[in-house]
Amino acid sequence: MSENMYESFGISPKVVELSDKITASLNDRFAEIDKTAEFNQMKVLKAMQDNRVSAACFAGTTGYGHDDLGRDTLEKIYADVFHTEAALVRGQITCGTHALGIALAANLLPGDEILCPVGKPYDTLEEVIGIRDCPGSLKEYGVTYAQVDLLPDGTFDYDSIKNAINDKTKLVEIQRSKGYAMRPTFSVDQIGELIKFIKEIKPDIIAMVDNCYGEFVETIEPSDVGADLVVGSLIKNPGGGLAPIGGYICGREDLIERCAYRLTAPGIGGDVGASLMLNTQLYQGLFLSPTVVAGAIKGAIFAAALYEKLGFNVVPKSTESRHDIIQSIELGSKERMVAFCRGIQFAAPVDSYVTPIPSPLPGYNDDVIMAAGAFVQGSSIELSADGPIRPPYAVYFQGGLTFSHIKLGIMKSLQELLNDNLVEL
Repeated sequence: MSENMYESFGISPKVVELSDKITASLNDRFAEIDKTAEFNQMKVLKAMQDNRVSAACFAGTTGYGHDDLGRDTLEKIYADVFHTEAALVRGQITCGTHALGIALAANLLPGDEILCPVGKPYDTLEEVIGIRDCPGSLKEYGVTYAQVDLLPDGTFDYDSIKNAINDKTKLVEIQRSKGYAMRPTFSVDQIGELIKFIKEIKPDIIAMVDNCYGEFVETIEPSDVGADLVVGSLIKNPGGGLAPIGGYICGREDLIERCAYRLTAPGIGGDVGASLMLNTQLYQGLFLSPTVVAGAIKGAIFAAALYEKLGFNVVPKSTESRHDIIQSIELGSKERMVAFCRGIQFAAPVDSYVTPIPSPLPGYNDDVIMAAGAFVQGSSIELSADGPIRPPYAVYFQGGLTFSHIKLGIMKSLQELLNDNLVEL
């Protein structure tokens, strides 16, 4: 019966056989992931119970949104989950880059310097900072930028970081996930060690962590190990696949207050911002996110194990610890990238008939191919894959609301490579 279903998706028996063998070999690893999910589920549930969530929290507001019970309670829940003094969680934050831009612009003034101690940040931040010129960048407002690259083995260059910190250094921006780089994602403990080192040199420096793709992968977050600000998108991990828009910033109360003023206007801040009819989805998405994230991690490990078996370089390896939901697969050619993404798209519940092709995208310097047949446009907690068309021709695979769907997507990606004679079994 199941063989007939796979056949209806154009998946050959040899792909099914290989995939089933790999899945069976991962049972012990999957059990560990379930334990983390259980812990994080209790953490979210406890925060919701402590803040007395009721049906009244799901009612929407319009206009100014004064006294929005649901919005204000949700922000207290996020602060409790991330163990911070305050949080800003808003549908008015359009994406992760927007959230990061708000946090940076709110807490940097002309003459300040931002330091990236883990190499160049994610592509879309280049124009926010002014690495690539853009109207409205931090560079235009007199904020300077410094960068310290990682050592060849992917570890922090502590000597160069120490030398880069100066009187102007106001904020360090630490990107937890790999972005479009073939490097390991940093663990929360590694981030904590880096922050401790930096604050021993300059205690008043603001440590900000781009937490996108990392939420609920571990039992602790960067805010548990010294980060002053943690920032992310609601259409990634913490939205659980239900949030249709939004972002969050959690951290020190004084820094969050400045972020609220930057989001709206000085003197107004977080007192306005109607939740419209978003609250139910934001609450329920957060509640589901620990188990959704667990499924995404299982899918990433499955993808790593399968493509390792075929001889491809993957980061991280299938046996390595996980600190985000992204799986990098170095495919070695544009043609393989296109075939892989085509398979992911063909396995989607939405726009499965669309063929993805490399195209220019705002905020990126290279053509990018993206496969994302999602219920929420651009939601990368849903099954998706993307990558810039440049050497080493690596695709970045992430998300999936259920493991069954993720497995099917990876099987379909392999089938497309086979169909184009780009790989052999």
